Amino acid sequence: MDINFEYNNVKASQRLEQSTTEKLNALSERYSFMVDADVYFKKENTSTDETGMICGMRINIPKDRLFAETSSSSFDKAIAETMTEVKRQLQKKKDKMQTH
Repeated sequence: MDINFEYNNVKASQRLEQSTTEKLNALSERYSFMVDADVYFKKENTSTDETGMICGMRINIPKDRLFAETSSSSFDKAIAETMTEVKRQLQKKKDKMQTH
């Protein structure tokens, strides 16, 4: 599966890319219909320390695209929360495909 990384107001990080790639590859083993993914990291100035580090993911699947985005206090937390949302959406699509 191809994974594209984008950074907005953030320095590129091999650690973040490696961690995200491992998690997405594990998902693609479970949900083989995943085609590719676009992952972006963005930093925004916010009024609270609990948000501002944003991770967003677009997952392309046949005939559709899934999207999830989370803002948290660190990129690691944002990745984990975004992955949880992506898993939920993928499971929902898989369940729907099995019923048809």
